[in-house]
Parts: sequence; structure tokens; C-alpha cells
Amino acid sequence: MHFFRSEEHLKNWTQYDPATEEGMVPLKDLITLFSIDFFTKRLEPDYFSHLAEYMVGFFPMLSQIGKTGSFWMPQGA
Repeated sequence: MHFFRSEEHLKNWTQYDPATEEGMVPLKDLITLFSIDFFTKRLEPDYFSHLAEYMVGFFPMLSQIGKTGSFWMPQGA
């Protein structure tokens, strides 16, 4: 299902769960998030060697796009 159409479109989906509303991300924010090394370097042969380095930018970027709630935190954090 194509969820980029609108928030209303997603909320009308039969399997929509209001508990996951915090997980909705506008396309412009996805573009921003997916522009960090954590995502752009995935095809590099040494990606896993640098994964800890790439993760450093992941949570600050989530914060920058306003995704700071429990939905976005790792389990057990």
C-alpha cells in the first residue's frame, strides 16, 4: 500500500493501528533521514566495520526531524 499519499489515507487503512501513529514520517523527513551515512554507505564493502560510526548520526537525525518518542527508541533503552 502506498502511504505517501496522505496521513488521512494511512489512517483510513483497515490495518491502521493508532498506537503506531508516532511512526508516521512525512516524505521530506524520510529523505533527510535516508541521507545520513547509516543508509547511504550500506553498499560499501566495509559497512559493518564502520557501523558504530554511522550509528552516531542516526539518533540525532531522528531528533532533528522530531522523532523522539518511545516508538523510535531501541527496546531496552
